[in-house]
This record gives sequence, structure tokens and C-alpha cells, in this order.
Amino acid sequence: MVGFIDAHRDAHGVEPLCPVLPIAPSTYYDHLAKHADPTRLSDRARCDAVLRPEIKRVFEENRRVYGVRKVWRQLDREGFDVARCTIAILMKDMGIQGIIRGKPHRTTVPDKKAPCPLDKVNREFRVPAPNMLWVSDFTYVATWKGFVYVAFVIDAYARRIVGWLVSTSAHAGFVLDALEQAVHKRHPTKGMGLVHHSDRGSQYLSIRYTERLAEAGIEPSVGSVGDSYDNALAETINGLFKAEVIPRRGPWRSFEAVEYATLEWVDWFNNRCILEPIGNVPPAEAEATFYAAPETEPMAAKPTKISLRQNRRGSWKSQCMASRWPASLNRNPSDGTALSTCLMLKTPPLLRYDTVFDSSACLVQPAAK
Repeated sequence: MVGFIDAHRDAHGVEPLCPVLPIAPSTYYDHLAKHADPTRLSDRARCDAVLRPEIKRVFEENRRVYGVRKVWRQLDREGFDVARCTIAILMKDMGIQGIIRGKPHRTTVPDKKAPCPLDKVNREFRVPAPNMLWVSDFTYVATWKGFVYVAFVIDAYARRIVGWLVSTSAHAGFVLDALEQAVHKRHPTKGMGLVHHSDRGSQYLSIRYTERLAEAGIEPSVGSVGDSYDNALAETINGLFKAEVIPRRGPWRSFEAVEYATLEWVDWFNNRCILEPIGNVPPAEAEATFYAAPETEPMAAKPTKISLRQNRRGSWKSQCMASRWPASLNRNPSDGTALSTCLMLKTPPLLRYDTVFDSSACLVQPAAK
């Protein structure tokens, strides 16, 4: 912005240009003053000005292959007392990096020309029911015959994998087949309010994929570029898959081996793997509990923790710890026991249980009949 103002200030002036960029005129003039008088720079800025040419020199003298660690070590050998993170920040700002063994592999290739939906999730992956939010992403696995790609579609309510596919190429049809599996399994309808969230990969922004979402009545949602937190739930599932399957059972010989291992892992993850965010139960059990809850009626009184407090008159009252079971305690003048009647909210009068307070266990237990 400062360079743009310098190039056009003679024709338009500084103050008219600053609100357009936007930049404050004081910021521009402060930059000019510091550029003319380096003593006005901060200690950090002066230190960076000294380190930049040294980093460039070490990088050029060593065949342009040194990365952050080796540049940092070389400067340390030469007597520069500087932190490694400072070297990393300056090298990134200068646009230089060391050589990488092998070919750097990218799975997310954004299509800047394609229209992009808005982010309807805003990093909020907790939903009150299944089929309200699906998240999608894919990762890659190196085999002896080349890279293999694995795509997942996850229901955010219980982290259940509702669609997955393994392919030898990362084309749009590959992630579309994983979506088809999820649609076939869950049968979403228009008006349900289901949102599909993904990153800005060209596969998820393709015409075929967006048209299929519209046909199924699913609203698209896309995160920002280069920010894994915008699709953190899908990234977490990818990380679990690669940590629990790939290094432990590798090296991988073929596409078929990865596909079969993925099949086994998805079955275990959905039906037997306990997850802490959903109450240390498997995803399938969490969804089954959700669907069974409206049809289940309480059949017996459950133990409920209570605490007693004494008021100014000396009588005892109770404070029921359970939000669903309010209790009222009255001291029995004959034997000194505290009697309580706990009522289940929103239940008919028949579901009423007399309870006796046990001071040793601090529990409300069903009275013996």
C-alpha cells in the first residue's frame, strides 16, 4: 500500500488515496519517517533488518537447499544469537524455503474461478441431532504403486462416518461417490436443513458435486483458503485414520490393501470405537440412543444425589442435585428420618415414587413397598 501511494501521490495526493486502500495517513507518514531515519525503528525491526541479508547469504552460499533448521544452525555457528522461530518467520516473509525430499503433495487445490458458497458453520461443529451437518474431506496414502486417496463424509452429531471411498485419483467423481453413499444411507430431503461443509478444494466446488447437493436438498458450506480450523472435524477424522491405520499396518503394497484396511477401520470406528466428545460411546450407539430417547418412558426411580440445608427455624430442606427430579424433604418427628417425594417432570401421576433419605450414601433411594 505504501508503494502504491508513492507511485500515485503526485497525481491524487496522499489523503484522498488513504481511505480507498485503506490506510491511515499517519501510518503512511510514520513509515516514511522510519524509512528516512532507521533509528526510529523498534528493536525488533532493526534486528530483522540485520538478519535478512545474513539469512539470504547463508541460503545462497549453500546451494539454496538449507531449510529453517540448517540456516538457524549455521548462523549460530557464526555467532548470531537468534531464535529458530525468528528465522522461520523471516524466511517465510522473504519467500525462501529449503529443499524437500520427494514431491510435495497437495490434496486441496482451490479453483479461484469457481463460485464459492458461504461458510454456514463458522467452526461450530456441535449440532443437536443427526443429519443436520455433514463434513467432508479426503487424504492420501503412499503405496508401492503410487498415491491412493481416501474420502470421508462424517455426520457431525456423533462423528459417524456415513460415506467413504478409496480411489487412485483425486478427481471430482471420487468425492462424489462418497457423497452418493452418504445420501443413499441417510436419504436426506429438501427442507430438512442439512448442511454439507468442506474445504475449498476444486473437487467439492465442481459443477457435478454442487448439482448433486442441490438435488438432494443439501445446503453447501465452504471454509476459507488454507485454514484447517474451518474444517477441523473432518481434519480430525483424517488424522485419526492416518494415525491408527497407516503407520501401524504399512508399508502398503496396493490400492486393494488400503481399501480393505479402510473398510475394517470404518466398521470399527462407527460401531465399537468409544469417543469422549459424545460420552465415551461408539457413534452408532450415540445415534441409536438419540432416536430411542423419545420412545422410552422411565420404568423405575433412579438414585438421585441431594444435599440438606437447615433454615433459620431449624427445619430441614433439600436441594435436589438432579435437574429432572425436584425433591421436597420434611423431617419425620417420630423417628427422625427425612422423607422425600421426588416427582419426574412431565410424567403422569402414576410415575410417582416415595423415597427415603439415606444420610450415609447421600442418595435418594426408592422406598421399600
